[in-house]
Amino acid sequence: MAHTGTHSQPVRSCLLLVVVSVCVQQVHGVWPLPQQLHQSADRGCLSPQRFSFTYGRDSAAQTGCSVLDAAFKRYFSIIFPDFTKGSENRLQYVWSEPQPFVVSVSVKTGGCDGYPDEDSDESYNLSVSEGQAVLRSVTVWGALRGLESFSQLVYQDDYGSYFINKTEIVDFPRFAFRGLLLDTSRHYLPLHAILKTLDAMAYSKFNVFHWHIVDDPSFPYQSRTFPDLSNKGAFHPFTHIYTQSDVMRVIEHARMRGIRVVPEFDSPGHTQSWGKGQPGLLTPCYKGGVPSGSFGPVDPTIDTTYKFMESLLKEVKFVFPDSYVHLGGDEVSFACWQSNPNVRKFMEKMGFGKDFTKLESFYMESIMNMTAALNRTSIVWQDVFDYHERIPQDTVLEIWKGEKYQAELSRMTQAGHRVLLSAPWYINHISYGQDWRNSYAVQPQNFSGTEEQKKLVIGGEVAMWGEYVDATNLTPRLWPRACAAAERLWSNEEKTLNADLAFPRLEEFRCELLRRGIQAEPLFVGHCKHEYDGL
Repeated sequence: MAHTGTHSQPVRSCLLLVVVSVCVQQVHGVWPLPQQLHQSADRGCLSPQRFSFTYGRDSAAQTGCSVLDAAFKRYFSIIFPDFTKGSENRLQYVWSEPQPFVVSVSVKTGGCDGYPDEDSDESYNLSVSEGQAVLRSVTVWGALRGLESFSQLVYQDDYGSYFINKTEIVDFPRFAFRGLLLDTSRHYLPLHAILKTLDAMAYSKFNVFHWHIVDDPSFPYQSRTFPDLSNKGAFHPFTHIYTQSDVMRVIEHARMRGIRVVPEFDSPGHTQSWGKGQPGLLTPCYKGGVPSGSFGPVDPTIDTTYKFMESLLKEVKFVFPDSYVHLGGDEVSFACWQSNPNVRKFMEKMGFGKDFTKLESFYMESIMNMTAALNRTSIVWQDVFDYHERIPQDTVLEIWKGEKYQAELSRMTQAGHRVLLSAPWYINHISYGQDWRNSYAVQPQNFSGTEEQKKLVIGGEVAMWGEYVDATNLTPRLWPRACAAAERLWSNEEKTLNADLAFPRLEEFRCELLRRGIQAEPLFVGHCKHEYDGL
């Protein structure tokens, strides 16, 4: 951890400053804003040597709970970034014993070894008073959210002493699905970049990592069933792949932070890299009545395609524990299908005429049925809904097309489908100035429809597509811009409509991200007190 060199008399400054703390109006914000937050100007001093996390007597989780034991260690380092073995020795020279401070955590249900899911209760209550904080939640996932909020309430004065104001928080997320998409096909993202993104997601209370793991340019996922997919489809078969242990590490890192991992294996389009290691999967394109040597989308007319997809999806179910799997289904070019005489014969036989959307629908319906048979919920891009009438009712639809997404929200929810909104949060698109304000202004339930329809909007996603993004610029491009959507998806909309009021809190949170080692870009002119510590 970083050193600031301000520890010569830390507790002495606590004792002096606590006397005047009633006059000090330094109240620190939390991002995303809790549903209810009441703070007073009264503050207490925290000393790292006398600070502890403990389980409440009535807590269903106790010592040995993997998720919370690890979180206590993690948050101690986050709350006291200067407290290292080197500074510990200097902390002994104090006038009097510092006051103890105990954070007591009680959860109603255990579940320490499970995974977060679509029904996880993330609510928590946090009460900070003199010498103690009491954190209560239903689940360990709610406790994680409460620990994050607590960590943001602690601040330092100019002498390096730590303080926290008396605070009462009642909090829960507005939407159950608060996702972030990373694209690891257009550029390979090394494991450390993904793990650091998961850390930053937890700081903003995102709870779903949508891993767009493969696409046209490369197939970095090392399949145990079909090893040639990455052997021949990755940018490099050894350096630019995610092994099974890499994937397990991502899933576990996410689990410990209350984050679900939803993989996307997009087909029938976006599959050029798949064809290199799976001959016969892609449709041969024709020119002048003969094969041109190029290939189009997955061939939906042959049985071997469906056998392959079924084996791959069985493996995905085995490797990824989440109940959701993203099947893609977007941007399918019909030109190659149209050129292929075998595909045209199949169309005729099936009575599809010349409507290739019917062929795509036939394929997607088969894949969604396979997924349902594996007891998994499908997510698909909006194209599948736009082309198709017979989508299984429990399929989740994701809106990505920027224009007129309100009308699409109305249509999808009217058809009774659950919906994710991503269109206004494609933050791989960058522009000069404070474009986070555009993300902040989004109102996901502002469309014409009944209250029942609005409840079908289960959340949304920030997307960071990888055409121009790799590990060199991923973090500053994501943060703090993604934080705007994080607050929109967590917080009460009526309390967070004003971006000008949010700005100072976001600016402070960006500085906190920097201190935690997340290289978040600046929002505007200014500086952070500890801006080089975490880098």
